[in-house]
Amino acid sequence: MAELTVRSEAGGTTYDRDAFRHWIDADGDGCTTRAEVLKDESSTSTGHTGTCTITSGSWTSAYDGVRFTDAGGMDIDHMVPLKEAWISGASGWSATKREDFANDLGDGRSLIAVSASSNRSKSDQDPDSWMPPATSYRCTYVSDWIAVKHRWGLAVDSAEKTALREVLAGC
Repeated sequence: MAELTVRSEAGGTTYDRDAFRHWIDADGDGCTTRAEVLKDESSTSTGHTGTCTITSGSWTSAYDGVRFTDAGGMDIDHMVPLKEAWISGASGWSATKREDFANDLGDGRSLIAVSASSNRSKSDQDPDSWMPPATSYRCTYVSDWIAVKHRWGLAVDSAEKTALREVLAGC
């Protein structure tokens, strides 16, 4: 965490989710990033349609402990939300780098399958404003948050850094 830059959040221009092209088929196998994460995180074999839309598997949402066998109840969360990334430095990135961030399968901490309700509760908030309801996951959550911010060279604001430190102190 010491290597993270602390600065006020500022996005330069207005945030636009479409600036982050996401859920692409990066490897050309017919499966989008969403499908790849669902396949990777299922504890059983996944069922899917011919277009690689995942229909079944077995997942536990780390944020709230809810179990799923229907992929329809799952969201793929960007550990660091796209808007948070934007105001933490991604506003200055190229379109290609933003696409890479939004579809980052190179580090399993970047994207996570969680319950749709927990993802929507989190929305675009940082750890100063939101923590997973599952308290047993909070140490992992902040460690992963820090790793993603570091991997992508994103800054933290002072309130965010304080929240991260407070959680880590109890880990």
